[in-house]
Amino acid sequence: MGNREDLMAGAKRCLYEKGYGRTTARDIASASGVSLAAIGYHFGSKETLLNAAMIEAIGEMGVALGEVVAGANEVSDEPEVRFAAVWNGLRDVFVEHRGLWAAQFEALAQAAHAPELAQAFAEAQKEGRLGLAALFQGLPEVPDTPEELARGSFYQTLLAGYCAQWLAAPELAPSGQDFLWGLRLVSDSVFNPVEPGTATR
Repeated sequence: MGNREDLMAGAKRCLYEKGYGRTTARDIASASGVSLAAIGYHFGSKETLLNAAMIEAIGEMGVALGEVVAGANEVSDEPEVRFAAVWNGLRDVFVEHRGLWAAQFEALAQAAHAPELAQAFAEAQKEGRLGLAALFQGLPEVPDTPEELARGSFYQTLLAGYCAQWLAAPELAPSGQDFLWGLRLVSDSVFNPVEPGTATR
């Protein structure tokens, strides 16, 4: 009836090339080299397969993110320099995985009308936040605590916002220095307010 791994690989290829909404069961079958019936046999539906492929592909992209962070940690002992280096390094990850980022935004827009998809994203949300918290600290994992979830939520928000800007206009996406400057300005305005216009880059 076909190979489960082949179907996953084919579904991921379709997500990158065609996106979430435009991928049909026939597209997946063709990309996988298996019959249409194999999708139902192994996954029950095209949607279940695409959701599983999306989560797995995001995990694989997380490996690429980890490599960027590891590289940034070798750049300098200074946290600020490493922080900027991470966001500069992510540009290459966005280029390589552009199709997947676009598919994620497309899928999120459809989640309100697709309970199965919404559940898949919800289940991955907490794990993703803890994963990002660990990733940006250069740790293999972090405990499931409110502090680490808050840290992961912050990075998740930055990452999603960066992705949205990059997809809309790559040439206008912020650099690592832009991120660092913005972080400093916002932090100062929240925790150490100063008179408007006195902050320097």
